Amino acid sequence: MTDSQQTVYVVEDDEAVRDSLELLLKSDGKPVSTYDNANAFLKDYSEKMAGCIVLDIRMPGMDGMELQKKLNEKHSILPIIFVTGHGDVPMAVDAMKEGAVDFIQKPYREEALLQKIEAALEQDREQRKTLGEKQEILRRVKSLTPREHEIMDRMIAGQANKVIAIELEISQRTVEIHRSRVMHKMGTHSLAHLVRMVLSVKDLIDPR
Repeated sequence: MTDSQQTVYVVEDDEAVRDSLELLLKSDGKPVSTYDNANAFLKDYSEKMAGCIVLDIRMPGMDGMELQKKLNEKHSILPIIFVTGHGDVPMAVDAMKEGAVDFIQKPYREEALLQKIEAALEQDREQRKTLGEKQEILRRVKSLTPREHEIMDRMIAGQANKVIAIELEISQRTVEIHRSRVMHKMGTHSLAHLVRMVLSVKDLIDPR
């Protein structure tokens, strides 16, 4: 994933509302892309997109809630702000359960919407920073040889060099060499730091 310019993606079938939002966002200095239906946005969607989505719920064809589910299936991390003129509490609850960051009803105050968009963009920046850090850790983990990976797993489990040597039937000196290489490749001198790094990507490491 590469850094992309943050953009506010407006998905809204009402042309007047869509044009109004585009004008508002541009006047606030924010890059904006508009779509008049959910399928058009989904066709353009890429995991490299950065920013947030201002998404209408009620649209012909695929509605906003369906688009949100499609994006979740693609593991999108773009924050979504729902706007609707026909929303209700159960609908808002469903949207938030699926990961929407906000849910506002029309008519809304422009200043309030801009504040919510700014908060969503900040969330997007933080999420992408965290994702970038995890990808770097994964890159380091993948640089380990199978034996180094095995040694690292045992280090994280708290096993001493002597125990690792006995269980793997290798010399303690060999364990020490592998251990040193693991720490070097993972870019740390601290076992506690190594444990934190690996745990942070545990769900992303392929089971071996």
